Amino acid sequence: MDDRAAVINAAEARAAALARGDAGELLALLHPDFHWTTHTGQIFDRAEYVARNTGGTTVWRSQSLVDPHVVVVGDTAVLHAEVADVVLAADGEPETFRMPMTQVWVRNAGGWLCLAGHAGPRPDG
Repeated sequence: MDDRAAVINAAEARAAALARGDAGELLALLHPDFHWTTHTGQIFDRAEYVARNTGGTTVWRSQSLVDPHVVVVGDTAVLHAEVADVVLAADGEPETFRMPMTQVWVRNAGGWLCLAGHAGPRPDG
């Protein structure tokens, strides 16, 4: 498998871990120095990101990567895609959001780890 495909596989595994609410799998895919910027401008470190995305603050149903594009330079990769996020709204009904997303991945001995990411802005505000 080439590096681009490996990064896309890792990003899809991260999305699947979100959908399952699997904190252990999510932690295994995130670099210890991981940071995420949300579509609203909030910045989370690894612990806060995992807690918010697996502890009930945001309840995921799925995340799909639409037309992912990956550039690999040495042991660093940048992935850009549109995502379709399905999360539970406050009323318990699923809600879908589409927005651009960028992730930075770094190679380690076991594969690729997500070092940082940013989602948004949402086209609908």
